Parts: sequence; C-alpha cells; structure tokens
Amino acid sequence: MKKRRIHSLAGMAIAFVILCGMLWTLYVQWKIESVIEGMPPETADVGIVLGASLWNDRPSPGLKERLDYALQLYREGKYAWIIVSGGPDHRDSRLTEAEGMKDDLVARGVPPDRVVLEPKATSTYENLLYSRRIMKERGWKRAIIVTHHYHGARAKAIAEFLGMDDSYVAVTDSRVLSMPWHRIRETLAYAKWELDKLLISVGIGER
Repeated sequence: MKKRRIHSLAGMAIAFVILCGMLWTLYVQWKIESVIEGMPPETADVGIVLGASLWNDRPSPGLKERLDYALQLYREGKYAWIIVSGGPDHRDSRLTEAEGMKDDLVARGVPPDRVVLEPKATSTYENLLYSRRIMKERGWKRAIIVTHHYHGARAKAIAEFLGMDDSYVAVTDSRVLSMPWHRIRETLAYAKWELDKLLISVGIGER
C-alpha cells in the first residue's frame, strides 16, 4: 500500500513537471511570435549585430543572414554606425566573432571606421551589456538590435532589463537554420536567462 502511494505521488510529480515544461514551451513560443518582423519604424544612432559562429574565420550561413539584414538597414539609412558583438568561438579561434563580422561588412563596402568591435561577449546578455557601454562612451542613445526572429524575444527582454528602452529589435527569418532545433534550444535559453536575471538582480552577476 505504501509503495503504491509512493508510486502514485511520483507519477503525479512527473506529470506536473511535464505539464510545467509544456506550458513554459508554449509561453516562449508565444513570446517569439510576438516579435514582429518588418522595417524598424525609426532611425537610430547605431545598429548592433548579435554574434554567432564563424566557419573558417568567416561568418557562418546563419550569421551571414544577420549581417545581410544589418547591411540592408545601414544602406537604407537606419543608422550610421554598426557595433558587431561577439567574442571567440573557441579557445583556439584565430578571430573573434566581432572581427569576422567586421571583415565581412568592410568587404561589402562599409567604411572600417563605421564598424565598432565588441570582441568580448560570450552570451546575448554580454552582447548587449558591453554594446551598451560602447554606446554610453560615444553618446549614442538609440540602437537597432539585429538578430534572427527566433532570438528576438530574448534579445528584447535583455535590452529592456538593461534599460535600453529606446532601442528596437529588428529580426529576420532564416533559410539556412533548422527552426525546430533552434526554437527548442531557445526555450531552454530563455529559462536560463530568467535564472540569470534573478541572480543579477540580487547582486550575483554583472550589470
């Protein structure tokens, strides 16, 4: 009888965890869909391109999509400066993500002095934290943050947490990334961000 009760309680606990996981997944997917694609409504001082991996020192296909969109917005006059943010992919990387992104943009006609390196970040939070510091140093107030659609909700939440309320998240869809995989991964990443936010808020972490 006692064993049966334990098994019943264990089954209820497992069912509760599964239900919570499903509800969290639905919530994150709803947040992702709430970020609307389209042209930023206003101009900004600077664009911020959030980094992703390099392949052989060149932007990966996914990162290239972000750079393509950032370049389109630059050419349309949405901003006059671009911060490229991302540290090294691996310990033995020859270039940081930021350096690889700058090389790509310069090769496509952006003047080198218009592309500002942020070469230390290893997470979306650090991308925006360190880019915000560059903005303060240069007196820039408004940014357009460029990333993929699946990543936009978390980028927006982090920007708001950092007080970048006057900024706008511009997102692009992907033709080269596996969306089921990245959306599942983003569900976990969003949960990690909520935990990180809590730790930062109580003073355990950098802000």
